[in-house]
Amino acid sequence: MATPPKQTARDFDPDVLALFDDYVHGAIDRRGFLTRAGRIAGAAGAVGLLAALSPQFASAQQIAPDDARLQARHVEFDSPKGNGRGRGYLAQPAGASSPLPLVLVVHENRGLNPHIEDVARRIALEGYIAFAPDALFPKGGYPGEEDAARALFATLDQDAARQDFVAAAGWLQAIEGGNGHLGVVGFCYGGGMANWLATQLPTLRAAVPFYGPAAPLEDVPKITAELLVVLASNDARVNAQWPDYEAALKAAGKTFALYQPADTEHGFNNDTTPRYDEAAAREAWSKMLALFARTLKVPA
Repeated sequence: MATPPKQTARDFDPDVLALFDDYVHGAIDRRGFLTRAGRIAGAAGAVGLLAALSPQFASAQQIAPDDARLQARHVEFDSPKGNGRGRGYLAQPAGASSPLPLVLVVHENRGLNPHIEDVARRIALEGYIAFAPDALFPKGGYPGEEDAARALFATLDQDAARQDFVAAAGWLQAIEGGNGHLGVVGFCYGGGMANWLATQLPTLRAAVPFYGPAAPLEDVPKITAELLVVLASNDARVNAQWPDYEAALKAAGKTFALYQPADTEHGFNNDTTPRYDEAAAREAWSKMLALFARTLKVPA
């Protein structure tokens, strides 16, 4: 029997996609999504829509956790200005003979789930030491289920969480086997964190925020990293901040580029859900790797 084609965003009513975006970002809960989607598709249809739009981690995995080309493990680090202690997923090429560049990977608003661990492995296979901290570590870590993760995320002390990511960047930059050249990539919540870290880390060389909130405009002059800002086209909530952010970056003379592919939804790089756009994600990934290669893969 032929495998049915994967669903894409074009298979869903735009109003359903908007509801799902609200649900993912905590504006409505599961019941709220099912109630409102039920007005469009009926009660049974709403349940099916939620199932279809929810992440499928196993089927999207690209790199196995035990891939022999990598060394991957969870490690802890000190965060004295944050929650005291942090934990993350470290992935690096096996048997590297020379110092490697460094990439901090920042998750969405569900903590360090299997998809972000897979993203870290993908980056590591490109010749980087990749480290993905888990903001939920102070709450016991990613709980293994997305609704529970969102609920936990809402209880985080975000000031402490931000300091945990600063501490993680410092820990990674000093890691044995690294060349000290640091970049950051983040998605949604992580995109906002990538923007913010660019204002906090003078030695950061490159930042790639995927559809994340802008950095505080008053802090833009402190950015020293080169930015690749990745936005979806159908993402009014995030995109509303871009004109002012762009103007601030230009006024401060910062080096940045925008990639905003047409007909894409928030989350288009995440290949665990139908919002994934393969062509746009491939191009964004290519642009990210080109930036990292140019800024991080240089002599120490």
